[in-house]
Amino acid sequence: MPKWTIYIADDQTLFRKGMARLVKSFRSVNEVKEASNGKEILELVKQQQPDAILMDLDMPVMDGIEATERIISKYPKVKIVILSMHNDHQHILYLMETGAHAFLQKNAEPEEVKLALESVIAKDFYQNELVVEALRKGVMEHGKKMSRPAFEVSSSLSDREKEVLLMICKELTMKEIGDKLALSEKTIQNHRARIMEKIGARNTVGMVKYAFQIGLIK
Repeated sequence: MPKWTIYIADDQTLFRKGMARLVKSFRSVNEVKEASNGKEILELVKQQQPDAILMDLDMPVMDGIEATERIISKYPKVKIVILSMHNDHQHILYLMETGAHAFLQKNAEPEEVKLALESVIAKDFYQNELVVEALRKGVMEHGKKMSRPAFEVSSSLSDREKEVLLMICKELTMKEIGDKLALSEKTIQNHRARIMEKIGARNTVGMVKYAFQIGLIK
């Protein structure tokens, strides 16, 4: 099984070095590289795309938000795990909708860091309570503004597509969903692509948010 390359972007040297030591201790990690700001992480990614980046937000020269936007735009296969002390739901929602794949607070337990990396690399998304609560609050705030077309789209999803969408929201991999439904992984990928096209989602976060909107998950 291929081992991962992980980059860490954080301007706080002690935190960054400590995180690098932690990540290097994971058996599935082969290489760890460090950057102290958004510009440096962009240069590293330009030279070699990692499997995932642990990205701080508050950095000099270029902050983590701009770096995330640029990386997602140019290197969509790179998974980004946000590390931040900010935890307000609007902040989290914006970052996830921008394309980040996970959001962790800087005081997260080492086991959660490992779980988040495993999840984003294998499943494209890590859904912890912070993200779930942000999505839930976002839907509640905008629920009254929900347009009828959104519900019309939900009714246009087949029963099978709704089933696949629910399993994606539960963080199953394409292979795991295929095994449960006795379908090939390629068939599940095709279902996923059709769901995204129908609901106008750009990524897994958009799919999960939509599932909240139509009441598929609560």
